[in-house]
Amino acid sequence: MAKQLETPITFIIFKRPHTTVKVFERIRQIQPKKLFVVADGPRHEREGEAEKCAATRAIIEKVDWDCEVIKNYSEINLGCARRVSSGLDWVFENVEETIILEDDCIPHITFFQFCEELLEKYRNDSRITSIAGQNAQLGQKRTDYSYYFSSYSHCWGWASWRRAWKNYDLHIKLWQEVKKSNILDSILNDSKAVSYWESIFDSIYENPMGITWDYQWTFACWMQGGLNVIPNVNLVQNVGLGADATNFNFNQDVSFINLPTEAVEFPLKHPPFIVRNLPADRFIQKTVYGATRLDIFKQKLKKILQDKKIINC
Repeated sequence: MAKQLETPITFIIFKRPHTTVKVFERIRQIQPKKLFVVADGPRHEREGEAEKCAATRAIIEKVDWDCEVIKNYSEINLGCARRVSSGLDWVFENVEETIILEDDCIPHITFFQFCEELLEKYRNDSRITSIAGQNAQLGQKRTDYSYYFSSYSHCWGWASWRRAWKNYDLHIKLWQEVKKSNILDSILNDSKAVSYWESIFDSIYENPMGITWDYQWTFACWMQGGLNVIPNVNLVQNVGLGADATNFNFNQDVSFINLPTEAVEFPLKHPPFIVRNLPADRFIQKTVYGATRLDIFKQKLKKILQDKKIINC
């Protein structure tokens, strides 16, 4: 991209300077005029974490282009759920729309233009809740256009508007009513998928400050009948699987992680219809939201609750 990016970038960081610097260098290539930085604080019982957080934040000081850098740094550890959600609350109090990257999501350079153009195109279309950079179809082309529409809101590199984020609720207070009304049946039309998501939302409803924020975002999008833009090629590579991972720290082959990226072609070919791609969504439910991830989610949540009991004793 020859010109500076007009759309504000939101960069969410924590304690991984080795991945943060890779994402930062990609951001530097497009030189956004405004950069919001959201950082969680260290867990002081974790040896060396304060130093890792400091080294990660130091990368932001390397901004060497004309850019307004606006920081929201927590000095205490809020945890993933509270830090990301409160950080995005803060960002959307300041701007109407933004492109969002976490510290382990490395975008293809065309990701930024893709988001910027579609943020403008669907700015006032309440049917669309987000624009994703991730495509987890494992090489399957789902459309002849540049993107398709999905019920799933992939968050490894994405963009959205204040009008959509205002429906976000970390505590998913509507869940009990939604569950009693069998609303998920009409959204998913798949009994196994319904069971999966009921288990997820039950756990979050009981422990909203647990391990994640993005399932609540999926819930918010579904409760508004929203659709999400998914590129026809993968635009973001997640490199977060490893010892320092917060939500992914396990030794298993997860096929949708660390996928290579490729360029999206411009000018974009816009689909002439706004309809969910059901075969693509069924594939995502099976591949991304399968039983393995549900088991991992429950194991992580159980460990956090056990740790809390130890701390409270």
